[in-house]
Amino acid sequence: MPQFHRILRSFASAAFTLSAAAALAATPITGVVTNKTSNKPSAGDTVTLIRLAQGMTDSTVTKTDSRGRFTLEVPDDGLHLVRVTHDKATYFRPAPPGTQSVDIDVYDAAPKVEGVTTSVEEIHVEATSTELHIVEILQVVNKSTPLRTQYGPEGYDFYLPAGAMIQRTAALTDNGMPVQTPAVPVGDPDHYKLLFPIRPGETQFGIFYNLPYTGTYTFSPKLATPVTTFAILVPHGIKFKPSASSPFVLEPASAPGAETWSANNVSPSQPLAFTVSGTGELPRDAPKGQETGSSAQSGAPASGAPVAATDNTMPGKGLDNPLDPNGNRDPWGQYKGWILAGLAIVLAIGGGILLRKPTGPATASPAAPAAATPPATQESQLLHTLKEELFALETDRLQNRISDADYNTHKAALETLLRRALNRTSTATEAGPQ
Repeated sequence: MPQFHRILRSFASAAFTLSAAAALAATPITGVVTNKTSNKPSAGDTVTLIRLAQGMTDSTVTKTDSRGRFTLEVPDDGLHLVRVTHDKATYFRPAPPGTQSVDIDVYDAAPKVEGVTTSVEEIHVEATSTELHIVEILQVVNKSTPLRTQYGPEGYDFYLPAGAMIQRTAALTDNGMPVQTPAVPVGDPDHYKLLFPIRPGETQFGIFYNLPYTGTYTFSPKLATPVTTFAILVPHGIKFKPSASSPFVLEPASAPGAETWSANNVSPSQPLAFTVSGTGELPRDAPKGQETGSSAQSGAPASGAPVAATDNTMPGKGLDNPLDPNGNRDPWGQYKGWILAGLAIVLAIGGGILLRKPTGPATASPAAPAAATPPATQESQLLHTLKEELFALETDRLQNRISDADYNTHKAALETLLRRALNRTSTATEAGPQ
């Protein structure tokens, strides 16, 4: 089982154990499923309630009626997802504690849909003396008319350099739902596909992989489809040299400590070779609590928590605009959506308890009474700190900057902190106001 899922399961287990005693019978969730291809109610679709407290397990299953309506019995007052299956493609909506109604839009699906294009392909490069660490972002836009989902056995295909060792792959839709999705070998060398529904709007794929490195490496990218903007991001410690026939130009506004090289309207037959040499790491996040780049501008979630869709007509919205013209980019912020996807869900389980029920005042010195800081603010700060620390820990693990022993030690400490926070909350809630 991937380490990300192990963390998710361990945190979910802890949160569930501490909250089970306080769980209340939940109100059923009702909703309407609308087929946006025909703009009519979607009848006969399968609707499933997924419990997140025990590692994403299916709970209640029902079907939509002739008017697209459904009712799901909710077994506990926890965090859930509602999944609708239509034309073999799936659509998700989060259902936090207290949710009573969820409406979901679906679309008819086909293996190939006109209007699906790759708007951005961006490669982020880091290097040690022995290994390249690459994150490749593919942003796919579906502007089909009428609106349809592209989904079939051919999937969305892409190529990686020879010898690439895939660490993980993930997808993020424009409604903010991050999903782990495996890369499936197509047959010819270094050719893969992602069997993930490309819904109307924007879908972003992230491919994390490593390459052996001896101090210099020449990339010869191979495209499966035309790309509107192809970009390479390197830290200042790494020298980027395009081949004579490559169309790359240096962007005038890049992040501090990094360079962005880009090419526009690139076809699969166009040469894109470039060489990198040296070592270096990309800039890390801005100070905690500050948003940078288009994550702040577009309203995209820095934490990867499910959110409602916003204006996604510009490339990169929903995760981060990889080509921010102002240069205020957050290179690692866009990975939070994937690294923290499950962690945000689990923390929301605890957060739902923390923020839903008032807590007693925390212990404080006479000079700084606890009433000076509202409990909700303290709880929000705690959850924010936990998420930031978990993200930093996962980033270090992904980039091989932390040993397995240290990783396990830090993870256990964070688990203990979460348990103590939830225990303290449960105790204060049971005691009630004094």
